[in-house]
Amino acid sequence: MHHLSTVLIYLGWLVSFHPFFISLTEIRQNSNSKNLEVAQKIFWDDLEVSLSAYHNESFDILNPKDEKNLSEKIGTYLTSHFEISVDGRKVRLNYLGFEVEEDAIWAYYESNPISISTQIEVRNSILLQETNSQQNIVHMYFPGNSIPRSLLLGIGEESGMLKINK
Repeated sequence: MHHLSTVLIYLGWLVSFHPFFISLTEIRQNSNSKNLEVAQKIFWDDLEVSLSAYHNESFDILNPKDEKNLSEKIGTYLTSHFEISVDGRKVRLNYLGFEVEEDAIWAYYESNPISISTQIEVRNSILLQETNSQQNIVHMYFPGNSIPRSLLLGIGEESGMLKINK
C-alpha cells in the first residue's frame, strides 16, 4: 500500500509540472442583435511566444510597454489565425480587445448581424506554428440551444464544420 501511494504522489507531481497546450473559443449568436460574439481563452505565456515569432519582436503581456500597441498586435495575430464562415461566406470579425485573467487572456470579437441557416465553419490555427501539441477547443452555442456543439482543432485539422440540426 505504501508503494502505491508513493507512485500516485509521483504521478501527480509529473502531471502538475507537465505543460499542456490548449485554447478555448466560445461562439454565441446574440438573440437580439444577431451578431456573433466570440470569446477566446489563451494562456498568455504561449501567446507571447507566438506573438514574438509572428511580429519578430518580444512581448510581455503582463507588463506591456505600450498597452494599445500590444492590443493591436494581439488583434492582428489572432484575426490572421482565426476565421468563421457561415453558410460558405466568410464573416468579418471585429477584434474588441483582451483582458488578463490569472494565467490566460480572454480576447473578444464581434461580427455584424448574420443569419445562420445550415452550417458554420471555424478555422483556428492559433499557436499551432510554435507548439506541435497545441489543441484549440471551439464551442458553438446555436440560438435556442444551451448545449454547445464542439470542435477539437490542431495541427493537420485547423478547420472544422458544424451543421445546424433543425
